[in-house]
Amino acid sequence: MNRRDFVQKSAVTGAAVAAAGALSAVPAEAASKKKPGKHEPKPRTWSFSILGTTDLHSHVFDWDYYTDAEYTDSKGNSVGVARLATLIKQQRAAKGKDRVLLVDAGDIIQGTSLAYYYARVDPITGGEGHKAPKHPMAIAMNAMKYDAAALGNHEFNYGIELLRKFEKSCDFPLLGANALDAKTLKPAFEPYTVKYIKVPGAPDIKVGILGLTNPGIAIWDKDNVAGKLAFTGLVEQAKKYVPRLRALGCDVVFLTDHSGLDGSSSWGDSLPYIENASNLVAQQVPGIDAILVGHTHVEVSSYTVTNEETGKDVVLSEPYCYGMRLTVFDFELELVRGQWKVTDVAAQTLNPNALEEDKEITKLLKADHELVVKYVNTPVGTCTEELSGAEACWKDEPIMDFIHEVQMKTVAAGLSAADAALPLISVAAPFSRTADIPAGDVTIRDIAGLYIYDNTLYGKKLTGAQLKDYLEYAAKYYALVPSGTAVDTATLTNANSFWDYMYDTAAGVSYDIDIAAAEGSRIKNLSYNGTAVAADQVFVVAVNNYRANGGSGYPHIATADIAYSSTNEIRQLMIDYVTTTGTLDPADFAALNWRLVQGSTPVF
Repeated sequence: MNRRDFVQKSAVTGAAVAAAGALSAVPAEAASKKKPGKHEPKPRTWSFSILGTTDLHSHVFDWDYYTDAEYTDSKGNSVGVARLATLIKQQRAAKGKDRVLLVDAGDIIQGTSLAYYYARVDPITGGEGHKAPKHPMAIAMNAMKYDAAALGNHEFNYGIELLRKFEKSCDFPLLGANALDAKTLKPAFEPYTVKYIKVPGAPDIKVGILGLTNPGIAIWDKDNVAGKLAFTGLVEQAKKYVPRLRALGCDVVFLTDHSGLDGSSSWGDSLPYIENASNLVAQQVPGIDAILVGHTHVEVSSYTVTNEETGKDVVLSEPYCYGMRLTVFDFELELVRGQWKVTDVAAQTLNPNALEEDKEITKLLKADHELVVKYVNTPVGTCTEELSGAEACWKDEPIMDFIHEVQMKTVAAGLSAADAALPLISVAAPFSRTADIPAGDVTIRDIAGLYIYDNTLYGKKLTGAQLKDYLEYAAKYYALVPSGTAVDTATLTNANSFWDYMYDTAAGVSYDIDIAAAEGSRIKNLSYNGTAVAADQVFVVAVNNYRANGGSGYPHIATADIAYSSTNEIRQLMIDYVTTTGTLDPADFAALNWRLVQGSTPVF
């Protein structure tokens, strides 16, 4: 099979090749080849592919558990590994299964109600005297014959014990060269694996696959990993292990990174390592041929970085998330004096949305899926009126006050006598603009659709001055709209790449956000019980663990004193609230305590 035929096999599936997402696509340049002379034998060449997925987040089928319907979005995407499995089988059939490897870049076991069910409701770790189930993602990925997967940060959300149980159930290694034992600083997971591509009449092609995870785990899952695991930088560990793979005789070195490729971090100077460092790895570490990128949930079909030491181009690709895309890396090699040399690498992303779901995956996991559908549709109470999150990003809506009410009641019940005397407030983010709790029966999925993360709850102490800093930081979420200028909600939010999950509103205090003012001076009229908040006044702030440990870079909160902590998920606390009260009535908790203004004029 020649180069042209082989590369064309990447598109024979009928799936459209999607355009690159947030970053421009830069195709890899083919290496020049010397033509053999009259008496020189034609050089021996070979081609193979590595297929890549990332950020699957336990999407098995094309289903949205929060809406209880097939997944849909404005771009016609599908989700789930069941469709990807069909595309992968087509790639293997077209190219030869011995010429295809399959790799994932992390965030596998968290993200849907299916993931939650097998972590908390009927956990894969077992309990209550019955045999522990096997994780649906392990079943699916084993059936799809994955060769390796990097650890994602969300792999640690349910604790190390559950992750280890998932790891044992996988027929492929979970790689994390920069996930270290906190005491010995030795790798806590396999750093790499080596695969072999068989070539008739020639040496095998030796492919080293190095896995790197995100240093932010030390912040985001501090409660689960502190004192147990340490996380170093991607560049630092790649510099250690890439030469080792070359020393082992690897002809190809391939990285799977749970880390974006723009060199940014969400934590400021809280860690000495970069969050999205894949581009830096390619630039600073010689000896890498290609990198599968994850973590940032964008589509980058092909992106080329030139290594600053060797001048060699490294090809990177990120296949979106949830199984919406499949990256195909096509490698060409030439046998030179008995050793394989990479002459070309090209990458593209394929869209599986026009394909049928794989019958094998459907047969294996249909029962698990139906069990979770039944679970999330279980009624837990009623609601007196519809509560919508559609405008919660710019208005103080009752649906957000529901979260605040649960957080404050829970923290209040767990405070010491001394801390109970302090004023108590709550901060929370509007995670989903499609959240909707209907009038009438309220189900688990209605609440899960509002609080989509598995966060736990903290109470932390902030002074009035620190609280104002916190709210000023949140207010950079809004674009600057001068007084007298019309406000367009389509462009009002997400300024500074500050996404909805990063934006906290507060309850228990009253304040205005002046979107006509410069960042850092937007919080006006901050008061508690009608009295201006004093700079030295101490508050207990109910906040989720992600934010409490430094997620999104908010000031003061990560180092603040702890007044309360719990391992119970906030979402489950909300379910318990409705179950206990029987009725969700906004009259019990709704309060208009913040608003947007331009100068002194209310916006809405």
